Amino acid sequence: MLKYFKSSIWITVAGLLLVVGMIWYQTQSMAQVMQALMTTVLLSILEISLSFDNAVVNATVMKTMSEVWKKRFLTWGMLIAVFGMRLLFPLGIVSVLGKIGPIEALMMSINEPIKYAEIMTSSHIYVASFGGIFLFMVFVHFFFDQEKEVHWIHFVEKPMAQFGQFKGVELVLTLIVLILFAGMFDNIEEKYAFLISGVFGIITFLFVHGISAFLESKDVVSDAQTVVASAGVGTFLYLEVLDASFSFDGVVGAFALTNSLFLIMIGLGIGAFFVRSLTIYFVDKNTVDNFKYLEHGAFYALGSLAIIMLFGSFVHIPEWITGLSGLTILSVSVLHSLKADKKV
Repeated sequence: MLKYFKSSIWITVAGLLLVVGMIWYQTQSMAQVMQALMTTVLLSILEISLSFDNAVVNATVMKTMSEVWKKRFLTWGMLIAVFGMRLLFPLGIVSVLGKIGPIEALMMSINEPIKYAEIMTSSHIYVASFGGIFLFMVFVHFFFDQEKEVHWIHFVEKPMAQFGQFKGVELVLTLIVLILFAGMFDNIEEKYAFLISGVFGIITFLFVHGISAFLESKDVVSDAQTVVASAGVGTFLYLEVLDASFSFDGVVGAFALTNSLFLIMIGLGIGAFFVRSLTIYFVDKNTVDNFKYLEHGAFYALGSLAIIMLFGSFVHIPEWITGLSGLTILSVSVLHSLKADKKV
């Protein structure tokens, strides 16, 4: 098992050494260095706890990918996850909301970290609505599948699978959820921002799924090799957007621990590498197939994260609740899987 986490361990060592060097250069204070190291470790734990179910969902989706595209997701996707979501994404948000350029946003994160954090956390309503609604669409898409035969919680999943024969049912349900949550805002501007961001979350889901279905269509491609390659592109795009949606809550929540963009990038980046290692482990060991209800548990955990993110747009929900809820659901699904295997 250790071989799957070797690269993550080396990344952890390199990241922590970088933190030591950077903070010592800035402060020449060992106390500040130790505090920064503790913050980085806590950020890594935060990322892993929030994204453990992400590893299971990724493993589920990656089963359909070719080895080439699996490697691309675990390399190119890693760069996008660490530098794109943990560095460029926050800078982009601050640039837009602060009406400044990306370089100015970067300088603000260094010279005015408190102001930078204030702008970043003020974006939570947009991030929570977009990410929450996108993840909710992923959740209902999994269960509103009329071809789905294995059910964990029968009285919930059987009716959902039957309703899956009605086209657009998942879209209608998601719009109802979006409208209900938007109705909880008293401020008209916040309500409008929540609705628009949620609609973009729905559009993104439909767009990515549409591209994936189009690329996988045999009417579009001419031979089997091209079918596999095209399907890999579609699945890669889907996984990247899914990965980003899982990351939103952690990126915004990280500012509760520190205002330092670089500590956030390093800490969450280390956590992201461990999540990738878990994904590889789950794929290679066929963990999802070996535990009958683990896939169901992952999507229930994903659904709970979506609801928590939506509530989090107007009520502060501690990150430990988010992480613990996902881990609890996954643990119960594993126990039920083991129990089911004994009965067979």
